[in-house]
Amino acid sequence: MTPKEMAIRLATVLDSKKGKRILVLETESVTSLADYFVICTGSSAPQLKALADACELSMKEVELPPLRIEGHRGGTWILQDYGDVVLHLFSEEARDFYSLDRLWADAKEIDLSEILPRE
Repeated sequence: MTPKEMAIRLATVLDSKKGKRILVLETESVTSLADYFVICTGSSAPQLKALADACELSMKEVELPPLRIEGHRGGTWILQDYGDVVLHLFSEEARDFYSLDRLWADAKEIDLSEILPRE
């Protein structure tokens, strides 16, 4: 599975669990940290945990468990590191505070309009 396919898989899972403001950034040209960042907002600590659990399960199904997970106990952000892809889950307040959307504004945003159904 390519890093882009991994990022799209995570975005699809997040959408299925009602994640908000899902963003996939191609970061390989702006940082060596990862090829893609997937960013999503959850409406509550339980939803953030549900989003994280669903993503972790989905990736384990294709034998790609996270290398590292951070932030589970705080309830405002969770990070799952898959090597080439890093998943960032935030509460609304934490997303505004950390402002990864602005920090990585030089990264290419992947168009999800044909992948994620919208009402």
